[in-house]
Amino acid sequence: MHTLLTEIHDCTLCAQHLPHPPRPVVTAHTNSKMAIVGQAPGSKVHKTGTPWDDKSGERLRSWLQLNETSFYDTQKVALIPMGFCYPGKGKSGDLPPRPECAPQWHASLFGQMQGLKLVLLIGSYAQHYYLGKLQKRTLTETVRHFQDYLPRYFVLPHPSPRNNIWIKKNTWFEEEVLPALRARVKEVLP
Repeated sequence: MHTLLTEIHDCTLCAQHLPHPPRPVVTAHTNSKMAIVGQAPGSKVHKTGTPWDDKSGERLRSWLQLNETSFYDTQKVALIPMGFCYPGKGKSGDLPPRPECAPQWHASLFGQMQGLKLVLLIGSYAQHYYLGKLQKRTLTETVRHFQDYLPRYFVLPHPSPRNNIWIKKNTWFEEEVLPALRARVKEVLP
């Protein structure tokens, strides 16, 4: 795993498409029990090099009921975005994750985590990549039917503050999905 992570951190595959020099942000360990597959680092995470080191990460840890120590313990949790580098700013938020990363690196990463028990698919990019035709018509429908993807996958919306309206509109998420998520995380990370 150490060699693979070094190769990923040295990757320049999509450098010509990035607004800044590549700074891949990913953590994993051969003993990781849970993997969180997100979108791509934001500008703050690009600067710090620490995955989920922003408001989205705070909300995600709250959803999971994990403190920072457990969340960043690579023997418990692997943090693997769809795109490893900050893709830049778009018209209404960050650009989508670069499409080169997941096909280049994900299979190798997941292949080395033999004890993996749960993969959280955060947002539509991760859900589309891993669920393909099994995902529902919309992200809302996919998350609403989260049980269809258990026990391997747990689907979630992105925890970004930009999704506050979605969370308020879909009250079932906090009432039904989050308790099931927390129970599943406790099974995987006792």
